[in-house]
Amino acid sequence: MGPLKREEEEQSIILISDDEAESTLGNSVLLVDPLEKSALEEEKQEVVDEECELMVTFCKQAKVMPHARYDCTIQPFERTECDTCSPLGKNADICNQCYCYICDKLASECQNWTTPSLCHCNAHNKSKFWKDQRDFALAGILVMFNLELTDIDADLRRGGSLLIKFIQELSVEYNKYLIGERIPPTQHECFCLPKLLPGQCNICRSRNMEVVYKYSGVFALVTSFLSQAERESPKAAAVMFLGAAKEIALHKDPALSWQNLGHTASLKIAVPCLLQRITTQLQRMLVLCDFPKNLYEKFVNFFQSISLPCHCFGFSNSFKEVVRYLRAVKCNDTKRLRDLRDKIPFYLCKTGDFLDAAHSLLFPINSLACCTACRVTPFQFEVYLKMFRTGSVPTGKDMLDSGPWITVGSPLKDGVLIKQALKLLYSNVSLYRNPKCWSSLIMTLGSSSFLEKSGRLHPLSLKEPPLDFQKGVLAASGGLLEELKAKINVCLPPAIFSPHFRHEACLILAVQAIQQMLFCDLPYLTSFLEIVLAFGSNFWALRLLLDHLSYEEHVLHGIVNLILRDLHCQKAAMLKLWQNLGPQYVGEFLCLFLTCRHKEMQSIGLFTLNIIMENLHMCPWAKHLCNFFHNAGLRHLPLGTAAHHEVSKFINIFENL
Repeated sequence: MGPLKREEEEQSIILISDDEAESTLGNSVLLVDPLEKSALEEEKQEVVDEECELMVTFCKQAKVMPHARYDCTIQPFERTECDTCSPLGKNADICNQCYCYICDKLASECQNWTTPSLCHCNAHNKSKFWKDQRDFALAGILVMFNLELTDIDADLRRGGSLLIKFIQELSVEYNKYLIGERIPPTQHECFCLPKLLPGQCNICRSRNMEVVYKYSGVFALVTSFLSQAERESPKAAAVMFLGAAKEIALHKDPALSWQNLGHTASLKIAVPCLLQRITTQLQRMLVLCDFPKNLYEKFVNFFQSISLPCHCFGFSNSFKEVVRYLRAVKCNDTKRLRDLRDKIPFYLCKTGDFLDAAHSLLFPINSLACCTACRVTPFQFEVYLKMFRTGSVPTGKDMLDSGPWITVGSPLKDGVLIKQALKLLYSNVSLYRNPKCWSSLIMTLGSSSFLEKSGRLHPLSLKEPPLDFQKGVLAASGGLLEELKAKINVCLPPAIFSPHFRHEACLILAVQAIQQMLFCDLPYLTSFLEIVLAFGSNFWALRLLLDHLSYEEHVLHGIVNLILRDLHCQKAAMLKLWQNLGPQYVGEFLCLFLTCRHKEMQSIGLFTLNIIMENLHMCPWAKHLCNFFHNAGLRHLPLGTAAHHEVSKFINIFENL
């Protein structure tokens, strides 16, 4: 290379930074003006003198590299969050290397560069609005699956492109269907029984004045598309199946009356048939294909979000088919298959088959090592009890859905409910030692079978049964509970669990089960107050439990300590609860503990009374509580020195007002 040519090339310097934050202009490319020779020469001199690692050894004419419009160093750019009305400042001005941030192509080729309400020239990477616009533009139709750009690979893009083409073709065919056609009476095929030749059936001939809407063309197009999807990779196929399901679920029959046209020509028959095929394929793919967890969840959520028309209500209750499939399918990925099979009891509840659901919780399927009950969480236990008790289920497709509840079948009988609930507790140690589960059981047994749409149970105030009845149930409970622990098919004695006191008998059996749990597993309990509160206004059942605990000194001492600790830690919550429950409940609660024959149990009542006296400003109902004490004669009962003193002190507060 000659000296002259080298001199012409040494015109400028391009410094490229890997980190935008290090650049004073916020750009990825920094151009140094070749005219500033003195400054450049000084920098070179400094580099040489100080012997730094960076040394400029070569210079050439500056060349502007491709960049987003907002990074242009030639044309100024103004940033706002989401201005799309018109170009801001000189944002519409470009150099020949400016790219559109949204379209990802040269700004000169962007068709929406200055289009009102779009104005891509204002887009930049510091705005959430413009970032979302870019994601939508790059993801295309896949954006409806809520996929991140990092989720999208070649298979998903292929599925998306095939789906777009299908939707365009489907739109044309569906519009033809909506127009309909008139068929001469002699050409009407007869679908009546017995089937007659065309033109001979008076019923079919009467349709010659009607517009006939045949879905056959749409059905053939969708069927062909689904067949194509079955030949694609799993990811592409899933996109195609899900997209097709959403499109055909939106189709409506414009006919004013039923038109008996056959299973492919009648929309109300064809659409459920197509959806059944799609669902079957998706079920198999979600079980057998190794989708990433994030993608799997997004596919499931998308399918659940599809709003089905009324003629697909029968299809929407496809939980039975799901259960049948999950019970029969085989898969090498045993953990994922087990997780899916754990949903079988919930799906059975959705069909209204609560008895089969209760049994399926406790029995393993095929070669699985253990039953679903081993993995039930306290929250799931509570939901199952609520469903079994009321015959209702949440409207969503998952137990975590917080939507309204609806009735779908008959609830379990009380005897079956208590047996299945106790079997669940005996099959899962973490449930058995969890006070939340025992409180859920007591609360459910003490509630009616009516359930509000919000999922709220209605507590019952059960009258205390005769003492002889209580003794009879307690006498039989020991053997029954041992048989339930051994997973023997127990039959509850009809004489004891009679229709007259079935609720009370179940509650007594649960009390006995709690007592046995406390004698063996008290050290594992972290709370006991919630079990006490779960009895509600059924204080006779709570008294029955406390009386039996008083025979074991170490158990009684442990329970009292747990309750006192709970009361101390939850003072604010208890004051709010008592405000809602009222003085009648609080009075009976206090009387129960203050009149206990065991002095240590009385300390719970005294502590509760002290909480109220320390927070009288938060207890406007306390005066009524004083009246309750008078009516109950609590002041004159032999409560003991400490209890008598505190009760008198409380009453005197209001008598002196």
